[in-house]
Amino acid sequence: MPYPSSFSLARTAPKFFPVFGGKHIAEVEPADILKAARHVEESGALETAHRLVQLCGQLLRYGIATGRCKYDITQGLHGALPKVSVRHMSTITDRKRIGELLRAIDAYGGFLPVRSALRLAPLLFVRPGELRAAEWSEIDFDNAEWRIPASKMKMKQRHIVPLARQSLAILNELSVYTGHGRFLFPSMRTDTKPISLESLVVALHAMGFGKEEIVPHGLLSMASTLLNELSNNRDWIERQLAHGDRNHVRAAYNHAEFLPERRRMMQEWADFLDEIRDNVALPAPRG
Repeated sequence: MPYPSSFSLARTAPKFFPVFGGKHIAEVEPADILKAARHVEESGALETAHRLVQLCGQLLRYGIATGRCKYDITQGLHGALPKVSVRHMSTITDRKRIGELLRAIDAYGGFLPVRSALRLAPLLFVRPGELRAAEWSEIDFDNAEWRIPASKMKMKQRHIVPLARQSLAILNELSVYTGHGRFLFPSMRTDTKPISLESLVVALHAMGFGKEEIVPHGLLSMASTLLNELSNNRDWIERQLAHGDRNHVRAAYNHAEFLPERRRMMQEWADFLDEIRDNVALPAPRG
């Protein structure tokens, strides 16, 4: 059995110890869980409070299945905590303005690793932290892939990024300057650390794109929005965006799921960005 016969909720969620200590799972009341969750909420960690209630629900459902309790008392707590506000990243979805952004990045005369990172960001669909930490050992030029280890991914799952011709061209250009080191985008001060997030923000601002209009993470949101407008298969998009799989066994193997389709989608997307950059006549969104 995963838990001893006298397991308690508080043992698995240490923040709950001060409230209901070592109570047996069948003795815990909804008010106990709510009191503990509100204590966490008052500390400023509202999202953590919600996650702790969810964790208690999982344990209670396990307790029901193993005969240790009869009810999932967290079911009555929905709505008891304030909702977590979703923070939307500033992004651009107007195609004319996207074209202006892409041309501005191409013309940027600042630090080459910063310029290269911003040129690659719309093409690769990765989070800024994952992009900044990219290492040359992860780039497979022969197979046109960037293989990101699970330890670097938000969802802790290995991830494959197919590289379009345009991405490979940027990487080949960059390799002349930084290919001798560890990071694709080393800091200006030391090649033992990558560029900072702030360096990307400052560069965008220098091009005339402030935080209220676009942030580095917004380049990922931009790709997601337009890919869906262009009627790409949602499963391909979700897998390429590396959104987590609730089935952890399946997740261990799905880094290559839809890879041929994603490879084609990534190339078509790169070609589409070229069209926007070159300001040619664009098709209207389908759907």
